[in-house]
Order: sequence, then structure tokens, then C-alpha cells
Amino acid sequence: MNRPQEQAGTRQVEQSPPAKDTPAAWFEAGLRLLQAGQLVEAEQCGRSALALDQGHADALHLMGLLCMAAKQYDLAIEWFATAIRQNGDVADYFSNFGMALQRRDRFDEAIKGYDRALVLNPRQAEIWSRMGECLQRERRLDEAIQCFDQALKLDPRHAGAARGSAMLHFDAGRYEQAIASFDRLLETRPELAGAHNLRGVCLLELKRLEEAFVSCSKAFELAADNAEFASNVGLVLHRLGRDEEALAYADKALALSPALPLALINRAQSLLALLRFDEAMAVLDKAIAVDPDYDIAHWNVALTRLLLGDYETGWALRERGRKCLGFFVDRKFKQPHWRGDAPIVGQTILLHSDEGLGDTIQFARYVKLVARLGARVILEVPAPVQQLLSGIEGVSLCLKTGATLPGFDIHCPLSALPLAFRTRLETIPSDVPYLPAPPDRLRQAWEERLGPHDKMRIGLVWSGSPAHGNDRKRSMPLSTMCRLLDADARFFSLQKDPRPDDRATLMERPELIDLTAGLADFVETAAMLSCLDLVISVDTSVAHLAGGLAREAWILLPHAPDYRWLLDRDDSPWYPKARLFRQSAVRDYAEVLDRVRAELDARVAAFTPAAS
Repeated sequence: MNRPQEQAGTRQVEQSPPAKDTPAAWFEAGLRLLQAGQLVEAEQCGRSALALDQGHADALHLMGLLCMAAKQYDLAIEWFATAIRQNGDVADYFSNFGMALQRRDRFDEAIKGYDRALVLNPRQAEIWSRMGECLQRERRLDEAIQCFDQALKLDPRHAGAARGSAMLHFDAGRYEQAIASFDRLLETRPELAGAHNLRGVCLLELKRLEEAFVSCSKAFELAADNAEFASNVGLVLHRLGRDEEALAYADKALALSPALPLALINRAQSLLALLRFDEAMAVLDKAIAVDPDYDIAHWNVALTRLLLGDYETGWALRERGRKCLGFFVDRKFKQPHWRGDAPIVGQTILLHSDEGLGDTIQFARYVKLVARLGARVILEVPAPVQQLLSGIEGVSLCLKTGATLPGFDIHCPLSALPLAFRTRLETIPSDVPYLPAPPDRLRQAWEERLGPHDKMRIGLVWSGSPAHGNDRKRSMPLSTMCRLLDADARFFSLQKDPRPDDRATLMERPELIDLTAGLADFVETAAMLSCLDLVISVDTSVAHLAGGLAREAWILLPHAPDYRWLLDRDDSPWYPKARLFRQSAVRDYAEVLDRVRAELDARVAAFTPAAS
């Protein structure tokens, strides 16, 4: 099809001419033929119209539409531009101009065309959606979201806008909004397996696991040849603690794609949860053989080695593998990372927290060892533990994370210190207390607040942060722990931010005294712990705090525990005054608490106020 300026003459049309020999009549005939799919005849009508009036805007626009149908997008752009020069007040001219530009990946120009079309006619859901697509390609994501949302306001069943909105929210981690958009998309396109899968991933990220299982299962039902979808079903089952079933789906995924790294990792994690270590390590070795740089595989190998007590291998692999997880942030310091292999006498070293509060408390024991090597130690830790850790032996300056740092010569993350000191089971620095004792004034205040000490004082913690990846397995509802409360002791809640159901249970159980409103920071918590006879806690920062203060702590562990608690022992080389109570293969905390209760009865019977 010729360019706009090459309009001399027309060929004889084969069909009957319109009743009137006018540009408008020829245009109308051509438009009808275009809609009927008779492109050659439609072009002849368009040329007949232009032979009568070379500036006829509708005919020029028709020629652009014919070029679009023939996928001649550059020519279409020229025809549409010529039509716009003749009449710049027609929304369709601009919307089709934008569409042609979009097809040629000229997204910024397409946005301008769509924008003008929407000024002339803002009620075009399709054009809002297309402009959103272009803005997305230009990485103007907030504007793209607004366009998709506007399209959905005009047409709630617009599949393209729902898909675009869902993917942008998904990529930004706004999972609730993504789910809402996937729901709209699936109302009109329920056969889209990928949408069901990504909806399931959103639900998985929100820890709505039962719903995630439904969505991921639907995706695999619709696309039973998709290995990734099968693997995701297995992952959800693993998170639900249904690891035998999870293995079956991992096997389905690997049957479809034997070298799929995600399926290998999911299979290994289910095997680890079942404590089938040899099989898990073989799968992890295969994952690393497939991709030697697969950090999460190295991370899982590291944690397994540490859990099994192989610290020589485990610490080194953990240092490599932890880079794959969200908690690791490369601080990009210009100063070198100290790895324990160079003298540091006379130097200033920054030791900075790079993991959770419990890890920070656990690895703070190394600070005095670093100081004894002759270095000046600056410690940077999260605000809740800053005051507590500022009193550790060897700390010259303790700052909260995010504060302006003074000059320093070298640095080391706290979690890398076990590797720097070549820590083995027999060389764990286990002298406790290594945390400073709380001020006497705070301790005395808590003594008065806790009341008479004529019975054992026991502090309880039943859940950790919901954001923790293993929270479902390590935490329990308060109602489960309540089976301890009829022991002849005084019980105090150490649980910060109880969940709604637990808050209701607290109101129903006045024998569990909640004084956590007074726990402003970890120094206050340490002062309260110093007035208790026993702490019973799941694996949380309070358990580490009690251990570091040399307070007696009974720590309740899931069947597959965190690496630091090792296996098949009821003591901890990290915290000599801690006692470990582990789930059996049934993975039930009720059974654990029955054992705890039996031990507690003996302790309560032996308690005397004088002994406390």
C-alpha cells in the first residue's frame, strides 16, 4: 500500500460503486468491506474516496486501518498521522495511531497518541489498558497501574487490564491487590492456568496456605504438563507440613523436567523436614550440579551441615548461601571484610547485625573475642537491642541500624563471626552470661510489679514473628500452651504483639498475667527475666535472651529444628542453662507440652521461696 503522498489515480473497483460518487460514500463502502475482511476491495474504495478528495480524513484513516490489518505498521503510522493533520478532533484517529506506534515499540510516542485519544473520549477501557501497557514498558509503573485501574472501572471484565494490573502488583509485592486483579481476570478467563498459579503464589506469600493450595492445584489441573506448577503445589504442601504429599508433587515436577532447580530444592526441603538427610543431600548435590551458582542450594546444604554438627563445612557454605535470602543486604562498604585471617591490633572494626534479633543476640557473644584481639569495636544493631548490647564487654560504641557511622578500618557481619573464629562444636564460646545484667533499679521495679514470690514465677512465649519463614512450624496458639496453666505456679506472658485469637484467650485466662505493656525494649525484658525462675518459650529472640543472661529456659522446638539446636539432644552448647523439648515425628506441640507439664510438676513441687 502506497504512502499518503502517492495517491494519484485509482483502479476500477470490482464491486458495485456506491449510490453517490462522494468521498464519504466511498469511505462508508470501504469501511463495510474492511469489516467483512475484504481488504483489497476496501482499499479500492479508500483510493476512490481519496481520488475525489485527497484530504478526506476518514478515508486517510481507513487506509491506515488497512495497513494495520496487513501488519504494515510504519505505513499505518503515516496514514494515521496524515488523517490527524486533516482533523485532530477524532479520538479513533489518535487511538489507532497509538496502536500502530505501540506495535513498532515506539512506546513514548504511543502514550502521547493514547493520551490525546482519552482527552477526546475518556470512556475507552481498551485505550486505558493499552496506555497502561506502554507505560509499563517505559517502566512508569505507578502511572501504568492507574491506567489499568481506570480501564477496570470502565469495564470490570476487561481481561487485558486485569492481567496488567495483576502482574504489576505481583512484581511490586502488593499481593492483596494482585489477588483482586487475578480474580477479575479469572472471572472472564477461568482457563488461564498461569493466572491461577500466580494467584497461588500471592496467597503463599501472604501465608494463606490452604487457599494457595487450591489455586496452585487448579493451575496444575489445567496444565498437567507444567513442571513449575507441579513444583508449586509441592511447595505449598511443604509449608503446610504435609511433606509426604509434597514429595509426590516434587516427583511429578521432576518427571516433567528432571533438572528443574526449583523442584529439586522443594524436594530437598521436604526430605529435610522429614529428617531424611542423606536423600536430601543427594538432591541438593544434583541441584548444585545443575547450577553451581544456585545459592539457595548451597544455603540448604550449609544449614543441614550445621544441623548435623559439621561446623567446619557448614559455616563456610552458610556465608555463601545466605546471599540468596531476603535478610542479606550487601552494605557495599569500601573497607575490607575481616574474615579472621588477618591481625586487627589497633584497628577499628564495625560489627553489624545482618539477620534477626535472635541471631544478633546469639552472635553478640563474639564481640568480646574480637576486642581481645586488640581492635576497637563499633557495634551496629537493630534499635530494640541497642541499649541491651551496648553494655557487652569489648564494645566501644554501639549504634542502632541506620545511624551515621563513624570511620572504621574493617567490618564483619555478626553472623560471619563463627566462621571468622573457625567455630566448632567444642569451641563454641559458651560462657554465660555474656549479656550485661540489667540495672538494679529496673530489676527492683519488676520485682515489685510481679508481686509475691511465694510460688514459681514462669514466663511464657508461644509464638514468634508471623513474618518468619518457619513461623507456622515453630509457633503455637496460646490455647495449646494453656495446658500448663493449672500448675501451682504464677505465669507471666512475655509475648509481644499477640495475635487476635491469642489476645482473646488472654482475656479468658486471668491466671496468665500480661505485663508486656511495660516491656519497652530488651533491657526491660532482661530485667523481667531476671526476676523469673523459668522461661518456657518457642524458638524466639526471648529464648536467646534468656540463654545469654544465663536464665533457666525450656525451649520448645519443631520436629525439624533450626540448625543452631542440632539434633537428638536436650541441651544446647550455645546456652548451657537451656533445656530443649523437641516435637516427635507427629509434629504436635500438645504432646511436647505434656512432657513439659510432667517436668514442671516436679519443679513446682521442689520450689521453695528461699531457694528462689
